[in-house]
Amino acid sequence: MKKMVALTLALMMAASLFLTGCSVRKDEPSTPDSSDTDTSSGSNSSGKRVVNVCSWGEYIDENLIYQFEDETGITVNYQTAESNEALYSLLKTGAGDYDVIVPSDYMIARLIEEDMLAELDYSNIPNYDLIGDQYKSLSFDPENKYTVPYTWGTLGIIYNTTMVDEPITSWDAMFDEKYAGNVLMIRNSRDALAAALLDLGYSINTTDEAEIREAYQLLADAKSKGVYQSFVMDEIFNKMEGGNAAIAMYYAGDYLTMLENNEDLAYVVPEEGSNWFVDAMCVLKNAQHKEEAEAWINFIASTEANLANMDYIWYASPNTKALETYPDYYEETYGEALDMGLYEIMAAPADVLDRCTLYENLPASVLTLYNDLWTELGI
Repeated sequence: MKKMVALTLALMMAASLFLTGCSVRKDEPSTPDSSDTDTSSGSNSSGKRVVNVCSWGEYIDENLIYQFEDETGITVNYQTAESNEALYSLLKTGAGDYDVIVPSDYMIARLIEEDMLAELDYSNIPNYDLIGDQYKSLSFDPENKYTVPYTWGTLGIIYNTTMVDEPITSWDAMFDEKYAGNVLMIRNSRDALAAALLDLGYSINTTDEAEIREAYQLLADAKSKGVYQSFVMDEIFNKMEGGNAAIAMYYAGDYLTMLENNEDLAYVVPEEGSNWFVDAMCVLKNAQHKEEAEAWINFIASTEANLANMDYIWYASPNTKALETYPDYYEETYGEALDMGLYEIMAAPADVLDRCTLYENLPASVLTLYNDLWTELGI
């Protein structure tokens, strides 16, 4: 039912694109044309107000972009980045001229430490009050100066139940030679090394060089033995939905999207624990359209936008009312009850979150070690 409705909406949106020429772009990371930007007025050379947003692929109900543009007259230039590390590289090299970005917790802490984020004027973001207290005052923004949470979720293992001998329960599966050629490892150094650290019984926030190198070796040995079919990010969708791999490491919300296209898939937060993450909206310190950026953030933080986003991207909302009422919203929208087992994958319950840890920003020397090891791995 949900897939059919989503397809109908997609066709309607495509027709709208054809008729109106709306500005949404969800292609590879790119830089908005700075020649069209008037830094003093928040508008481009045509006099229209704009906001430049960078987030992740498959991470917004695009109808919200059209709605925001209609309601405010602000044009949204929307691009995507592959990972936190890719986004950081774009920002440091000046290749990404963005106003609003949506990094994850540990990257937010790094950007704050490097004085790259602007303090928000929360009087322009009244919907911040709708965000649950459990997603505020976290380690990456303890004084709530820079962020408005966007989504949260868990990192785990997705597997095809028809291609494995028994249910997956441990991170061991990501390094097991019996699945050689059928495992997709995430193309993200922090997550990939976290899987190895957890499998070895270490903290995902360890700064112990010996432990990190041991985790790297576990990853490198699996790669050299042909365990990994490939290292992936968004291309995981086609591979897992098409039954082209048995096991993958990825995020709960994206698993639920894949499940709509392949009912043989299952998801687990391994017994050793995992990462739970909070992605949040931030404004860059050099943003040229701060007023428009805060208007965008306030719109996305609304209950209505959060419900639409939960329904489209399957990630849990930090908006308390949206999170609590989503099952009713789903039933009203689709005429059938939401599978609460799926809801608990999207919004992990306390017993699962108790086994999970938020990533912390690591010291500069440890970040250098991560980068060096990732380069050595040859990804």
